[in-house]
Amino acid sequence: MIEVKDIKKDYGQLEVLKGVDLRISEKEVVSIVGKSGAGKSTLLHIMGALDKPDKGTVRFNDRNITGLNKKELAQLRNEEIGFIFQFHYLLPEFTALENVCIPGLIKKTSKDEVTKKAKELLDYLGLSARLDHKPNQMSGGEQQRVAVARALINSPKVIFADEPSGNLDSSTSKELHDLIFQLRKDFGQTFVIVTHNEELANMSDRKLLMVDGKIVD
Repeated sequence: MIEVKDIKKDYGQLEVLKGVDLRISEKEVVSIVGKSGAGKSTLLHIMGALDKPDKGTVRFNDRNITGLNKKELAQLRNEEIGFIFQFHYLLPEFTALENVCIPGLIKKTSKDEVTKKAKELLDYLGLSARLDHKPNQMSGGEQQRVAVARALINSPKVIFADEPSGNLDSSTSKELHDLIFQLRKDFGQTFVIVTHNEELANMSDRKLLMVDGKIVD
């Protein structure tokens, strides 16, 4: 599904990625681990079309996305990729249901269709009683599950997660970890996860170690 070849990325004089090669297969759950500053998040952002490499190529479903323009990249992110971050980035003025609907409305799916699917996803995630609640009326775990529903609303082919449980307590983290594998089972999702959580990393199909801008294991 994803093929990365010789990806390099610099920020000024700092070499962040030093020639990364990586393949991700459909329905895989892959974790990327390593110390802070190893380049994990930068690699994730490049694979997720949030950033561009200085050198190398990223192929997504056999399509070279490295040369796409901003509009094409935005469309790719909206329609084929889901994101879950450490901080949920829910819009505080909107309800759970409205937050989940936003990517679908950006895609220009009909409001009725998006609303129906958003309710189904929130129900699946155990949040049917929270549809009209705003983020400040929900727990951290509930907010992160709303963010998961938002990531799923356009049926993306892959979900990129950057420290998805980094802001949660241990009990809620375990619930989120179990949910990731349930989503893979129920929806056939592919997950690429940057994490410092060893439990989550060890649950994954593959655990890749990044050191100093390269994958070494």
